[in-house]
Amino acid sequence: MAQVLEFKLPDLGEGLTEAEIVRWLVEVGDVVAIDQPVVEVETAKAMVEVPCPYGGVVTARFGEEGTELPVGAPLITVAVGERPASGAGDTGAGDTGSQGSGNVLVGYGTSEAPARRRRVRQQRPVSGTSATAGQTGVPGAVNGRTEAAPAPAHAQAAGPATTVNGQGGGLVREDGPVPVISPLVRRLARQNGLDLRELTGSGPDGLILRADVEYALRAAGQGVTASPAEPHPGLPRTSASKPPVASSAAAPGEIRTPLKGIRGAVADKLARSRREIPDATCWVDADATELMRARTAMNAAGGPKISLLALLARICTAALARFPELNSTVDAQAREIVRFDQVHLGFAAQTERGLVVPVVRDAHARDAESLTAEFARLTEAGRTGTLTPAELTGGTFTLNNYGVFGVDGSTPIINHPEAAMLGVGRIVPKPWVHEGELAVRQVVQLSLTFDHRVCDGGVAGGFLRYVADCVEQPAVLLRTL
Repeated sequence: MAQVLEFKLPDLGEGLTEAEIVRWLVEVGDVVAIDQPVVEVETAKAMVEVPCPYGGVVTARFGEEGTELPVGAPLITVAVGERPASGAGDTGAGDTGSQGSGNVLVGYGTSEAPARRRRVRQQRPVSGTSATAGQTGVPGAVNGRTEAAPAPAHAQAAGPATTVNGQGGGLVREDGPVPVISPLVRRLARQNGLDLRELTGSGPDGLILRADVEYALRAAGQGVTASPAEPHPGLPRTSASKPPVASSAAAPGEIRTPLKGIRGAVADKLARSRREIPDATCWVDADATELMRARTAMNAAGGPKISLLALLARICTAALARFPELNSTVDAQAREIVRFDQVHLGFAAQTERGLVVPVVRDAHARDAESLTAEFARLTEAGRTGTLTPAELTGGTFTLNNYGVFGVDGSTPIINHPEAAMLGVGRIVPKPWVHEGELAVRQVVQLSLTFDHRVCDGGVAGGFLRYVADCVEQPAVLLRTL
């Protein structure tokens, strides 16, 4: 007799608490093999194909395309050990009884017996919603445990009932992942014995911020109680104190686009950068004629072509070796500047899905050829939506070549929590005084936005001047090679 196993949305790492179903890769009734991708989801970081750790026949799917599910919510159910009734035969599912896939993603696998399913405490939906537990395929309580209701063979199961936790979109879970991204917030709560599960965050989708924790600690120490009419973020919120959900109905002449997924994550990060970082910008024009000639000579010598971005990245890593203050971050909680030995170089890439910043690991240890290849690989992955969360996080400095958009200058917004970003405008012929005479040269504007907490203008100016000197005279780099 076949055993029906429920596969839930796994922990995708990097503090992610939810994902949106983009495309189902299997239908109800399909036979799947162990570790076969069954759904494509979009997180706040990237597109991810999720493999199922069970092999067998798909009996139900939970959630339509476009539905956002929290980590731990059911994705599909699989009848393990059952052959398809249509006589499809052996399609590679193999032995689906005792063998497991291992931990193919963070937090799940089949090398052990399936863990006990999480219990979900569903709150009463806010007025106007229609989330119920009686929909086809929605998990229901049977004999004290959660089971998946059967779904018709050709009907897609509806997603699990969602409730509003005061911020919209998400389930309040007793033992599910806490919506916290910042390790500083977790540490602050842990040091003060505060249970984050008792808080409701003021950030996007209920994200718990540092301000929420600090207010809760002050309230606990001073006996402060928020007014039911105006609950403060960070305090446990009762059903009576939930704020009204703003209407998203577009007025005549309006077009509303939800800030979610990659675009929403970028918006949150940029807003946080402006909120928390006291940034300053300095800029300089540089004669890039010799740099362009050097690149032409490199490519004429044979071998893989060298990109201009790779040369600029090589200049950046050399400059950071001389001015390491800019390869750092600020631990605001500890009031410390954290300086990094390695340069993990982020670079801004515009895609159809929005702005992404892939990270080149150990850029300081790569030559121009290696940098060119890695930039090309990550850019292509960004365009196809296959960047992994690990490839989009962990940067220590960012290079932004906005010159590809045909603009000369900008004041870049720092990629939080980094301390600086170098912006490069377009390289265009301009009148320039060269060797005492007016000439037409290839000129570029370089802009550096930096966190004024990590250094003063002298360091920032020295960094930018060194970059400009290398652009004007590439031979300057030979001193550091």
